[in-house]
Amino acid sequence: MISSLHTPWYDRPWAALIFFTRLPLWRIYQPRKESYQSVVEWWPLAGWITGSVTAAVLYFGSLLMPFMTTVIVAIIVRLLLTGALHEDGLADFCDGFGGGGSDRQRILSIMKDSHIGTYGVLGLVGYELLLFSSWFMLGPEWAALTVLAADPFAKMVTSQLVMMLPYARREEEAKIKLVYRPISTWAGVGLALQGLVPMALYLLYTRIAWEWVLFVPALVMYFLYLLIRRKLKGYTGDCCGAVCLLVELSIYVVVSIVAI
Repeated sequence: MISSLHTPWYDRPWAALIFFTRLPLWRIYQPRKESYQSVVEWWPLAGWITGSVTAAVLYFGSLLMPFMTTVIVAIIVRLLLTGALHEDGLADFCDGFGGGGSDRQRILSIMKDSHIGTYGVLGLVGYELLLFSSWFMLGPEWAALTVLAADPFAKMVTSQLVMMLPYARREEEAKIKLVYRPISTWAGVGLALQGLVPMALYLLYTRIAWEWVLFVPALVMYFLYLLIRRKLKGYTGDCCGAVCLLVELSIYVVVSIVAI
């Protein structure tokens, strides 16, 4: 097998965009299978696309219909664009950690089950309600600008799980039959730039209280990391999806509080 380190560099961003979105980019270019081991390194780049499309719907949609309807449409568009990949992870995460107690194998078994349980439903409903209310409170311009920055930033922050924890399962046990490879120093620099540049531009333009916008998501990430480490002693793809959504949501909630 050819190592992902020896695949062309452009294979990896292509793999990330194909993996994290439902855009038919595979019709244009098909990266090598090994490149999918590196998709986390380009995860925020996918956030540039999902964030831009969602922001466009939030802002321009508000010119055509009531903003409450626009927010609902924006949420639906984002779900279609990503295939609800991270929402599926959040539901499995809530089911596993909610119903698995302190039994590591039981948690992993529940998370791998494709059926959604009570905790998963409650987690998704609570998440979507908070997402809707925070976007609605922000209004079209603020919501659009915040999504542009928060989407890639949350993905960058969440990628630290891959650096801080080992994979919790064996590769053959993974739902997607894939284990992300360790992130190198240079890949980490690129990852940071993808997530920090949009956030830096956002903070400079809005002049919002940057301490809260950066501190609260980092705190959410840290406590979720502690929970995952204690319960599983490693990460899974579901953990990454759940942490990404919750970190991103914390940004919207904070901004809706300090910007209004």
